Amino acid sequence: MEKIIAEHHNELIAHPVYRSLKNIDDIRTFMEFHVFAVWDFMSLLKSIQNKVTCTSVPWKPSSYSAEVVRMINEIVLGEESDVDQFGEPCSHFELYLRAMEEVGANTAAIKDFLNTFNTELIPSGAREFVEFNLDLAMNGRIEEVAASFFYGREKLLPDVFREMVKVLKSENIECPTLLYYFERHIEVDGYSHGPLAMKCLKEICGNNETKTLRAQYAGVQSLRMRCKMWDATHKAILYKAKQHLYAVQ
Repeated sequence: MEKIIAEHHNELIAHPVYRSLKNIDDIRTFMEFHVFAVWDFMSLLKSIQNKVTCTSVPWKPSSYSAEVVRMINEIVLGEESDVDQFGEPCSHFELYLRAMEEVGANTAAIKDFLNTFNTELIPSGAREFVEFNLDLAMNGRIEEVAASFFYGREKLLPDVFREMVKVLKSENIECPTLLYYFERHIEVDGYSHGPLAMKCLKEICGNNETKTLRAQYAGVQSLRMRCKMWDATHKAILYKAKQHLYAVQ
């Protein structure tokens, strides 16, 4: 199973969607899909926090080690109240919205979705991805949620975002807030949150073979769903580029 996870991981790092980003219009299209993944990331994280730490009243001690409780709370702190490029407190989701506005991407769909939670407002290529993660966050076992969080997010995204940064810089696309967002995640996820998420997953599974297999399966599914979303995003970018070409002829 680990081999399958590695294969999907490598497939996503080499996905053609990154190389399709040639101009600011392509970036806008990409972000209008990706913002929903930025949002549902927090649902997975909050699900883990609810399951590992105590977020209810009256409070009671966690059944997990203090180290794991601390690790999860550290990740929440960083994701929900990090600092922007000016040193001001800001969640990563809010930072991404600012980046979208900076490049002129349409934020209406994500804002309407947050007011209604109607998944029909999500672009079809991202909808299946979000519905999968929301169902997992609300109904999945802790090892499944933690595996999706680690394999599909914290382990994967630094590698993915490195590819994004290469493209943005090589194409000289002006988007300083988006670059900061990607570079901040490369730094934080690659050297802090990723290792913390891995330790958390290992403690949750322990030596339980059934939990480990369920976690690995959830990790594979998470990567497959991400690939489907990237496929749809890539298709949308190419379609809009073709429409623009026809319009100028």
